[in-house]
Amino acid sequence: MGMSGVLAEIIGTKQAEVDALVSRRTELASAVADAPPLRDFAAALRSDHVRVIAEIKRRSPSKGELAPDLDPATTARAYEAGGAACLSVLTDGPYFGGSRDDLVAARAATAIPVLRKDFTVDPLQIDEARAMGADAVLLIVAALDDAQLRDLHAHARGRGLSVLVEVHDAAELDRALAVDPHIVGINARDLSTFSEDLSTGERMIATIPAGTLAVAESAIRSVDDARRMAAAGFDAVLVGEALVRADDPTALVQAFASVPTVTRPA
Repeated sequence: MGMSGVLAEIIGTKQAEVDALVSRRTELASAVADAPPLRDFAAALRSDHVRVIAEIKRRSPSKGELAPDLDPATTARAYEAGGAACLSVLTDGPYFGGSRDDLVAARAATAIPVLRKDFTVDPLQIDEARAMGADAVLLIVAALDDAQLRDLHAHARGRGLSVLVEVHDAAELDRALAVDPHIVGINARDLSTFSEDLSTGERMIATIPAGTLAVAESAIRSVDDARRMAAAGFDAVLVGEALVRADDPTALVQAFASVPTVTRPA
């Protein structure tokens, strides 16, 4: 798969987390059965204006500390007040400073769907996401082979979860489309260099079928960036750093959400 060094390192740590989940398999199955009703993540992204997936993110490997002391419930309410369609919550601890508790608190504080943003490599992590109340999970194509991608996507959909399938280049997009995803995210960040380029999404979006939701990820820092992605045909933007660093995240979400979208050709 040619994973970059940092991604390969992160995926390595996930195996230890999966190993710890094995002993909780029965507990997770029971928790999945008792999980709260799902909120429809995919449906929340359909609109004639840009839908904002607002992220709760404390730090990142590339930028370091962003908002280490943020309160997930307060932040989630601020995003919802601005018109965020969905939340994205980082639950990875070692690299992003997140936790399962962050997701639970954010979801309890709002009425909008929540994406568990983590590095999913095993079905047990999907069950864990459903048990903690997530409405959607992230699958990163660069971190998975074709069989894993297919099986994890099917497992998540079988649990009723929406799936955001994330790609970084045209080859990954071809692999993503093979599983017939409802939602594709194009990440503007190069995993090798951590550089960001919004033209990545502009070049690739024509390949995404009109009926598939398209999400622009990374490098969205201004309303002009959101307008640029909307003009290219994206339905939604996933924004983290700009929001957690904003003096008024409610107003910034509101500004993003005011941008009209365009209909992609069939």
